[in-house]
Amino acid sequence: MISAAAAARAEQVRTDDLARIIGWLEGDLARMSGGRLLITGGAGFLGYYLVQVPLAWNDAHPDLPPIAVTVLDNYIRGVPSWLGELTVRADLDLRTVDVREPLPADLDDVEWIIHAAGIASPTYYRAHPIETMDANITGLRSLLDLAAARPPTSPVRGFLFFSSSEIYGDPEPTAIPTPETYRGFVSCTGPRACYDESKRYGETLCVNFARERGVPVRIARPFNNFGPGMKITDGRVIADLCRDVLAGRDVALLSDGSPTRTFCYVSDAVTGYYLALLRGGDGEPYNIGTDEPEISMAELAEALVRQAKELFGATLQVTRRTSGEQAYLVDNPNRRCPDLTRARTELGYLPEVGLEEGLRRTLLWYAGNTGGSEA
Repeated sequence: MISAAAAARAEQVRTDDLARIIGWLEGDLARMSGGRLLITGGAGFLGYYLVQVPLAWNDAHPDLPPIAVTVLDNYIRGVPSWLGELTVRADLDLRTVDVREPLPADLDDVEWIIHAAGIASPTYYRAHPIETMDANITGLRSLLDLAAARPPTSPVRGFLFFSSSEIYGDPEPTAIPTPETYRGFVSCTGPRACYDESKRYGETLCVNFARERGVPVRIARPFNNFGPGMKITDGRVIADLCRDVLAGRDVALLSDGSPTRTFCYVSDAVTGYYLALLRGGDGEPYNIGTDEPEISMAELAEALVRQAKELFGATLQVTRRTSGEQAYLVDNPNRRCPDLTRARTELGYLPEVGLEEGLRRTLLWYAGNTGGSEA
């Protein structure tokens, strides 16, 4: 049972995050006023704020034509409670559509496309490799064909493909921080390959549709995003550790704790994705993450233990155990850290939320949302 105080704190996190994102994007979102935005995979983690941002902008500007938002998702894990609560809105159109199948015929007035459909959690894409590849390739191709077929009098004005920092594989030390020009060190046959290689091929599709068909498609390469909207059962490390904290048990690492990452809070990340959509160059990739110093998994676990003490008075320890998934650590990159030079100079991207603050906000949001199980 969630207390009223916990629910209120979680709601404050959500409203503060949306206000921060809209504050950054005010002028950019105004360009979308009166237009139609298509978001695939809107029921997923990143969809949480990708969908709510234009709706919140509409609420803040009742005197302007709204941004009409259409969400396509197969809802394989159900309709999340937050999205179900928005079905009454006239500016939101939710449809049950699997992007691996033919697209609906009435999308010829879409001006903006965000293709975020797909499985991003390693636990789930290792279990569903073919479905993962189909969403990243077949779905993307259908959307690119849709955009390319539009007449010059009614073009798609912006298209964002969600690739991944996983396309870099396990970079050499000389390629840390990793720039967009790094070609990657990736296995094409390992347990992560279904995701990594389909994202790489997806980027090739995007670049060639931009060059040959004039599609204004941009590519986002997320680096370890976390925060509100991610199911606590997602299987990624911060969700796993937060689940331990919310259950009041010691925080368990499933590795030796030595791999390092940079972690980007979701309000910064979603700001970057909209900047890429609205300011990016056609066919260009952009790293979206944070350039805070890397942190080891052991240090991350200790940071969450500190937050558990400060927020909930919990005294927890960091423990280690072995994952029940045999391929859990196979091809797991040792380091992940973006070079954000291109995003900063071309998009004006400037991440603001530090890791400790992001972890605090994430725990408060989980605590007020049944542990994120319905996120």
